[in-house]
Amino acid sequence: MFNEIKPQDMDLNPFKAIGSEWMLITAGSGENLNTMTASWGGAGVIWNKNVVTCYIRPQRYTREFVDAQEYFSICFLPEQYRRQLAYLGRVSGREEDKISKAGLTVCSDFEAPCFEEANTVFICKKLYVGQIKPEGILYPEIDTANYPQKDYHIVYIGEIIKAMVK
Repeated sequence: MFNEIKPQDMDLNPFKAIGSEWMLITAGSGENLNTMTASWGGAGVIWNKNVVTCYIRPQRYTREFVDAQEYFSICFLPEQYRRQLAYLGRVSGREEDKISKAGLTVCSDFEAPCFEEANTVFICKKLYVGQIKPEGILYPEIDTANYPQKDYHIVYIGEIIKAMVK
């Protein structure tokens, strides 16, 4: 059971939670949803709103769901789900029902689907969508190292409309 709290009252360290422990980006409705593991993102304030920023490569299946919906979720799972997080980041939902194969339980009680196994959930309303542009990358080695296929990330900024913890 999740308890709603204010984002500013959270103890979450975004550097550790996103960069080291990873997060799930999930969108869709009913049975038609998808999720992906991400380790790039941020949490902060823009336009006087508490937000998360996440990055999705154009070819990712989850992008279609995030683009089609007004809301998406960011879920953080306990360390015991590391194997499932790795699997969800490696396998495409286009090819198989990766959510059920990972053994996760979808919770559809909110504006966006999330997972019962999560210990922290952000329900987010999309505020901004844009694409990283190569001319904006100031150091060529960043472009070379991260975009050898020139598949520049789509940037999503979502207002945290619900922050929940267990």
